[in-house]
Amino acid sequence: MNSQLTVTREFHVTRRHFGQKRFRDGVAREVPVGRIPRIARLMALAIRCEKLIRDGVVADQSELARFGQITTARMTQVMVLLNLAPDIQEKVLFLPRTEHGRDAVKETDIRPIASTLDWRKQRRMWAALQQRIRGDEASSRSVVSAPRTQRGC
Repeated sequence: MNSQLTVTREFHVTRRHFGQKRFRDGVAREVPVGRIPRIARLMALAIRCEKLIRDGVVADQSELARFGQITTARMTQVMVLLNLAPDIQEKVLFLPRTEHGRDAVKETDIRPIASTLDWRKQRRMWAALQQRIRGDEASSRSVVSAPRTQRGC
C-alpha cells in the first residue's frame, strides 16, 4: 500500500530569543507599522495613575513619583493631562501611529490646553492645534515633493 498522502496546513515562522525559529499554526498577525505617540502613552499613564490613587493602591502623586523614580513636578505634568475634556483625551489616546520622524502632537503642544479648565476653550484650542498640524504636514509634503534642480560644476 503505497498511497500518497498530502497534508495542507497554514503556518508561519516566528523568531524567539537568540534567533531561534518556531513554527506556529495559522497566518501570522499583522504587526502595526510605526509607534504609538509619546503623548498617547503619557495620557494612558495618567489614567492608570489616577485609578491607582482612586483605588487606594497608592496614597498620592508623591508616592507614585517615588515608585516611578521621577520628580513630583514631572508626575504633576503627567497628571495635568487629566484636566483635558474627555473627548480630547480620547482623541489623544487614539492618535495615529507615527511611522517616521517626530510625533505630530507633542506634550508641549498639549500643556497649554490642559492648563485651561474651560472645556469649550480647550476644544477650540485643540481644533486650532489640529489645523496647525495639518498645515505643517501639507507644507512639509510640498517641500519634499518639489523637484530638485541640478547645478552645474
